[in-house]
Amino acid sequence: MQTHIKAWLVTISMLLTSTSAFAYTQTELETFDNEPPIVKDLLERASVLDNNASDVEASWKAANLYCEASRYGSAEAVYRLGMLYAFGRGVPQNRDYAANLFGIASVNGHFEAQKMLETIEIKTNDTPPCVTEVVAPEHAPAHLFAKVESPAIDAYIASLPKNKRWVVDLVETIADWHKVDSKLVLSIITAESNFKVAAASNKEAQGLMQLIPATAERFNVKNAFNASQNIKGGVKYLRWLLSYFRGDVALTVAAYNAGEGAVDKYHGIPPYPETKAYVKKVMALYANNRHDFDASLTDASPALTARPVKMNSRQVNSRQVNVKKVRRK
Repeated sequence: MQTHIKAWLVTISMLLTSTSAFAYTQTELETFDNEPPIVKDLLERASVLDNNASDVEASWKAANLYCEASRYGSAEAVYRLGMLYAFGRGVPQNRDYAANLFGIASVNGHFEAQKMLETIEIKTNDTPPCVTEVVAPEHAPAHLFAKVESPAIDAYIASLPKNKRWVVDLVETIADWHKVDSKLVLSIITAESNFKVAAASNKEAQGLMQLIPATAERFNVKNAFNASQNIKGGVKYLRWLLSYFRGDVALTVAAYNAGEGAVDKYHGIPPYPETKAYVKKVMALYANNRHDFDASLTDASPALTARPVKMNSRQVNSRQVNVKKVRRK
């Protein structure tokens, strides 16, 4: 009996060890090996938790360990804690905390943190209290853990290899900051480059969102092959197009492919085979005809003047409030 118990314990131990090792990339292992033993242990445990999709509390537990490692002066821990705050995983999403943590890690020579600072601007000196005090980090609201139904793009994203998953995380952060649905951005990237950072076309389109030089210049993208700059430029263009076409996703997607001038010329989706196929592919992935928009960004496209603009419930309520205010006057 004792022999069987020992064999069982050895088997469980081997499984746990192999599971933990599987969670680490080669880069992680090299990074962890450069840390003092106590910090290495904290980072290893946090990394396993951070990749545990079956435990909704895992990211918050990882945040606790990253906080502790940060207090020991680990730039890697500070950067990883910043990522949790940037994406709102386990802890409340907080752009100021994320930016300042990336700044701290960057000053200490952390390369990935320096790249994140190309996307996010440091505006305050606010840092999570857990970085300087022995306190637990804030807990993300429970509703952030709720699962929602996913459209076709979610199924495609789930099939991506692990070495492309970082693009998804980056998109979700940048899109959220610019009030554009990340699923629309991911659908565009799927159609444009299939997540290839170095993608280039014979029409000089470059990078993940295939920005042509004119669009890159228009949205201040210095290096279209830099993932964060490329996504930021593409998202800003999408946000502008959504305003221009008043939330009409199909026209926005058509304009992203053929230019807003072509959509204006034909008062709708241009009759170009490439553009029609492109719109069909993106719309099949995104499966949503309407999107919120900021009408203050630009005047509406003349392509919309011949037809009424649909409004979502938020915009309808806003319009009703404005009407009531006018009547009161």
